[in-house]
Amino acid sequence: MHLLRETLLLFSLNLLDALLTIVWVRNGVASEGNTLMARLLETGDFAFLAAKIGIGIAAAVVLLKWGDLPIAKYAVGVALAIYIGLMCVHTLTGLSALGYVPQASIEAVSHTFLSIFG
Repeated sequence: MHLLRETLLLFSLNLLDALLTIVWVRNGVASEGNTLMARLLETGDFAFLAAKIGIGIAAAVVLLKWGDLPIAKYAVGVALAIYIGLMCVHTLTGLSALGYVPQASIEAVSHTFLSIFG
């Protein structure tokens, strides 16, 4: 199967993003940057997690079905780059919550990331 490893990695990063977002938001460490997802998170963790998993499954199905197309290979590369950057933001958020990184640094990185990808 084309893009199987990449698709599994992308889905795993999507799930990790969802779980870390719930932890950070519920502990008052961060807020959800995506307005639509923030509203889902306000309705409850299950709705937010279900939507994230649903989006991940839909992306996985598309990538696995049409993974042999050049655009699919490009798209999964771009998506992985975005999610890896997002994992860096989550890591910095965790370090900030533990007091290892100043909050101003996190806000600057998050603002830059959202201005590029948001």
